[in-house]
Amino acid sequence: MREFSAQELHAYLNVAAEQPLLLDVREPWEFDKARIEGATLVPMRSVPDRLQELDPARETVVICHHGIRSRMVGHFLESQGFSNIINLSGGVASWASDVDQQMPTY
Repeated sequence: MREFSAQELHAYLNVAAEQPLLLDVREPWEFDKARIEGATLVPMRSVPDRLQELDPARETVVICHHGIRSRMVGHFLESQGFSNIINLSGGVASWASDVDQQMPTY
């Protein structure tokens, strides 16, 4: 699993030929409060039951509040055969401070 900082991910999204899946594993109330544009919400507890909705070959950026839950989900996805996982280190908290200062924080 690769780790991208918020700034690295922002730069990458601006040049990527094919946009990765932005998989937000936070709770719905967190997602409602603040999210990265284009992210898809699949709460952490729902990931095992919704694996069939995800493409194991697609580049997937896993996102949470600070990067801990997303790292756990990333490891789980790798154990299930997903081969192209990126963890957003620092999560949306880092995105709000380093990329989009207009994003609400919590």
